[in-house]
Amino acid sequence: MSPRRNRPRRPPVDDEPPRDRPGITEQRVQQWQDGEWLVRNIFGAAALKTYRCPGCLQDIRPGVAHVVAWPAGDFGDGADRRHWHTGCWRARERRGPGVERSRNAPRYG
Repeated sequence: MSPRRNRPRRPPVDDEPPRDRPGITEQRVQQWQDGEWLVRNIFGAAALKTYRCPGCLQDIRPGVAHVVAWPAGDFGDGADRRHWHTGCWRARERRGPGVERSRNAPRYG
């Protein structure tokens, strides 16, 4: 007898998720101080890879709901598309930009 699987089988990872995959909302336009952005919500089961949030510079692990945003005028290859924690996306105008430092760099100074 084989052990029971508690996790659902995941579909293969691809670059552009199919539009009919559950857990991915249709993109919508949001107006912010820095312009218009196309935004898409990704819910837990649809999040398949690890991404780096540009708001807090922390990892967004697979299975964690988050937001994907890119400039509304970007009709190219999606190079400006970024994955954000939902809270970081909502708070991005209130926070300063994150500064990525190496592990050996001083934190202040």
